[in-house]
Amino acid sequence: MASEEPAPALRSIFAGRDWTHPKLRVSEAGQTWRGYEEEVMAAPQGRAEEAEPISEKDADFPLGIARGQVANTYIVAETRDGLILVDQHAAHERLVLERLRAAGAGEAAARSQALLVPDVVEIDEADCDRLEEAADGLANYGLAIERFGPAAMLVRALPHALGKAEPAKLLQDVADDIAKHGKNEDSGALLLGEKIEHVLATMACHGSVRAGRVLSVAEMNALLREMERTPRSGQCNHGRPTWVKLSMDDVEKLFGRH
Repeated sequence: MASEEPAPALRSIFAGRDWTHPKLRVSEAGQTWRGYEEEVMAAPQGRAEEAEPISEKDADFPLGIARGQVANTYIVAETRDGLILVDQHAAHERLVLERLRAAGAGEAAARSQALLVPDVVEIDEADCDRLEEAADGLANYGLAIERFGPAAMLVRALPHALGKAEPAKLLQDVADDIAKHGKNEDSGALLLGEKIEHVLATMACHGSVRAGRVLSVAEMNALLREMERTPRSGQCNHGRPTWVKLSMDDVEKLFGRH
């Protein structure tokens, strides 16, 4: 192919340039594309397991078996007749809340996990007053605290369901919740009854699996099985659904197969 040269007036500017068309091989074109692929295409945010036929045992599970995780937030499970999408944080938050409720009706030794070394949490004096006043009610759910000076609380035990919670953040959130919802003035009781529910929800959030956490297939399936055993697990603590189902008919309609 003949060379293409610039107009005479521009020759001095482009002197010495090679104006022949480059001979680009297919493999080189692929390398060029991969060089800027990341700038125009989002990285994959899902991972899936090798699909295996659903066994008779698996068919008995209402929420199916885990196949993968999307954006480290949503569990994808397969049932015999469709797909289940689970919000892992919302679902686990509900499970933790129900554990705390159950612990409140159980033996003290079973609902509480003593810290090897009590944790001193420095906190505003007004918040200390609120926590001290609510201490008896909180102890019923495994959170053992006591006053430790004008502006500090001593944490002796955490609820079993919140074994990995950070005491300082947990106490601050609980104190904020008490300030927001107050106490039961009608009965003159401390933070009990319906008021404790707000605090339990706050505590449950600290013990739940967060969005963005990578889960193994075993962890995902364990979560699904516990959801099936737990009352009210279909709704999160804030009233939103924890899972949705797409039947195979719904999926096929999305792809115009119906």
